[in-house]
Amino acid sequence: MRIREVGPRDGFQNEPEVVATADKVRLIDALVRTGLRRIEATSFVRADVIPQLADAEEVLARIDVPEGVAVSVLIPNERGLENALRARERFDEINVFLSASETHNRKNVNRSIDESLVGLAAVLGRARAEGLRCEGVISVAFGCPYEGHVPPARVFAIAQRLVDAGAQEVGFGDTTGMANPLQVRAFFEEARAALGDDVELTAHFHNTRGQGLANVLAALEMGVDSFESSFGELGGCPVPAGATGNIATEDLVSMLHEMGISTGVDLEALLAAARAVREVLGRPLGSHTLVAGPVDWHEPAASSGVPADPGHRVGLVLDRNAGASIDQARRARGQPAEGEGEVLEHD
Repeated sequence: MRIREVGPRDGFQNEPEVVATADKVRLIDALVRTGLRRIEATSFVRADVIPQLADAEEVLARIDVPEGVAVSVLIPNERGLENALRARERFDEINVFLSASETHNRKNVNRSIDESLVGLAAVLGRARAEGLRCEGVISVAFGCPYEGHVPPARVFAIAQRLVDAGAQEVGFGDTTGMANPLQVRAFFEEARAALGDDVELTAHFHNTRGQGLANVLAALEMGVDSFESSFGELGGCPVPAGATGNIATEDLVSMLHEMGISTGVDLEALLAAARAVREVLGRPLGSHTLVAGPVDWHEPAASSGVPADPGHRVGLVLDRNAGASIDQARRARGQPAEGEGEVLEHD
């Protein structure tokens, strides 16, 4: 299971008050010691557009990242890449982005989709030549607040152009929380068929309407094992206003652990980082696990950090080709599969 923590970029970017560089460094240093293996640390955008990230180079210079943790930066264009390459030795991956609808792309970066793709192709080519791993992120992939339905075929065509330009990973963003689980299941089944097995597919869900983790489950069922999330449920999208935060990393990790899925993340350490950012921002955050705490089964914990007896949870068997079998999970906990008899309430 691969989780990219995007709070230090996606989360802080949406904060109205500038977070001090020292606080950013302290929080990133805490996050990279939780067991997370991917972190989006900052972005090389114009300082006059997003003053919050004007300290990108200083943040990269000051963070202390253990071996085995991949640091990524968001790159908007060729100029941004040139600026980032001054700190080339401090990061491992780049993320580029565009929207799946013309209206959202215009409002977000003032370009058409085709103009964005041409520019990003140059960025991806140069980044690959520099030995950087590349992700292309497609915003409003599941629906656009301005145009409504976004045809999946259009999204996959954009994704293919990103892959052809050098992206090894494609992230699909539910930027304003419009997706639903049935849609997500169908989407990722089609995405895998369209893009093949060599491209890493990543799901990036927002919890705008409270459906973020339900959409994670739907993606898991279709074999997706790469997700992006933000500690404390920080983040959102500046276009349009009111597009609230990403799913909380601690909520995601808690759910996966309760399902018996290993993440390699120390949930208590992650919650400590979330509490620290809450203190820095001085306001309540949207994370549920931050408020309620981890589930306590009152039994000895296994070395993995999840309860020793997995019978309390419904473990899903993930298979990229076949998806996860809910029926298998039901039988595993002593309940009949759909249509096999009366369903007993699980205590």
